[in-house]
Amino acid sequence: MSALKVIGYIAAAILIFFGVLFIWGAFGSTSRPEWICVGAVSVGIGFGLLWFAGRKKPAEAGEQNVTLKIDLSGDVNLDTLKCQFCGGALTADNIEMVAGAPMVTCPYCGTTYQLTEEPKW
Repeated sequence: MSALKVIGYIAAAILIFFGVLFIWGAFGSTSRPEWICVGAVSVGIGFGLLWFAGRKKPAEAGEQNVTLKIDLSGDVNLDTLKCQFCGGALTADNIEMVAGAPMVTCPYCGTTYQLTEEPKW
């Protein structure tokens, strides 16, 4: 929960509390009918703050899509990438990032291994 929401909830609680006190005080021994209006406005603003602080922003409501581009040095041709264990053809869909390392999952034998770049010399 963000700090602005917490501040909004606290301010709403204070406004509602004092609004109820004003309304309650209007019916005391010294009757003050104008306090009813002040209390009603305070309670209304308090409930408005509760509604405003409780709303979710569209960006927070859904998941965020993250696109990770891998820049491998040298010539890497994904058309000729083959599984190290069974020799099955692999595509870019079979590679995913796990803990910062490119992992390959073979759709044929089900083997998962880390993609490593061999030295060129």
